[in-house]
Amino acid sequence: MTLNKGDKVMVLDDALEGLVVAVNGDNITIETTEGFELTYTAKELIKSAAVEINYNAGQNIKQVLKEKEIPKPRSFVKEKKAKEMPVPEFDLHIEKLVKNFRGMNNFDILNLQVETARRHVEFAIQNRIPKIVFIHGVGEGVLKAELDFLLGRYDNIDFQDANYQKYGLGATEIYIRQKKA
Repeated sequence: MTLNKGDKVMVLDDALEGLVVAVNGDNITIETTEGFELTYTAKELIKSAAVEINYNAGQNIKQVLKEKEIPKPRSFVKEKKAKEMPVPEFDLHIEKLVKNFRGMNNFDILNLQVETARRHVEFAIQNRIPKIVFIHGVGEGVLKAELDFLLGRYDNIDFQDANYQKYGLGATEIYIRQKKA
């Protein structure tokens, strides 16, 4: 059997195949499918009937692997944010606190409103609620002034006017700084 340059061959005692690149008497040099040049005797090789091999696979291996790679499916799952609890709102208008306030004078009404606010602040501190809103209305500002005085006595509380777009001028937002446990 004669082998010529360009013939496809297989190695008898090894799992190699390649293309004949040089014939020098009984010594035949082949280029393997991996791109290595090896020399064998004619008795160690047999002619292969297979059609064609890509002998430049070593150069194009990255491109071939990229083409064969199965694309990862895109994930459309959004990261879940920690659910923010709605901010508790407490309306201190007297008609929201009691059913009938006809027998109450202004002093009694103001004391009930301030005491209600104090209870809510104490509850928020005990239950580690970071933020609450008191709706006090605009009026003459007496209840707002009393709330400011009440809230000013707490060291761990900051307060400011609440969101104007949502509440107008008639609400105060309270932030409770939590102590490290």
